[in-house]
Amino acid sequence: MAQQKRRKRMPRTEFKPDARHGAVIKTLRLTRQQRLRLLRWVAYVAAIVMALVVQDVIMSKIRVFGATTDLAVAVILMITVLEGVDVGSLFVLIASTLYYFSGSAPGAYSIGLITFAGIFASLIRQMYLRRSRGATILCAGAAQMVYVIGLYAVGLFSGLTRWDRLFALLVSGGLNILVMIPLYPLIYKIGMIGGNVWKE
Repeated sequence: MAQQKRRKRMPRTEFKPDARHGAVIKTLRLTRQQRLRLLRWVAYVAAIVMALVVQDVIMSKIRVFGATTDLAVAVILMITVLEGVDVGSLFVLIASTLYYFSGSAPGAYSIGLITFAGIFASLIRQMYLRRSRGATILCAGAAQMVYVIGLYAVGLFSGLTRWDRLFALLVSGGLNILVMIPLYPLIYKIGMIGGNVWKE
């Protein structure tokens, strides 16, 4: 009897565990906006992977004056400029590192060159130009040329290239700029998933 009375007197504020959810998405408790932004970044990664595949399978066989495109770098730089300095800086660092480990990059120095060129282009675009197709392609194209010239300088200094390769590298940069024009609508549509979160 005494034990039953003690049980009745005990307060009923015992800890209760959360209900179990079957799906992983439900346990994350993401809002609709967060899910859309996650989708945007997944789509960005898919675009870079597709660019690597298309470059290796198709574009590497097409040569103009001994030069070819580098689609992955073009996509990375366009996304960086489109996202702006705040988000783009972290993105270009991670993306250039993954690009290096994909085996398509000429060397580890390409991480620094792509990151520097992308951040520089994003700063110029945000400081001096209004957001538009032309401004994005112009700044991403300028970043592409900075990257190409940087590759040439590093290659020349380390003995990996010759003086006469400059023209082919400049043609490669020009081809990448031309490729950015048809790629822009796709990258822009991906960038608009989840709404416009740019602050300028």
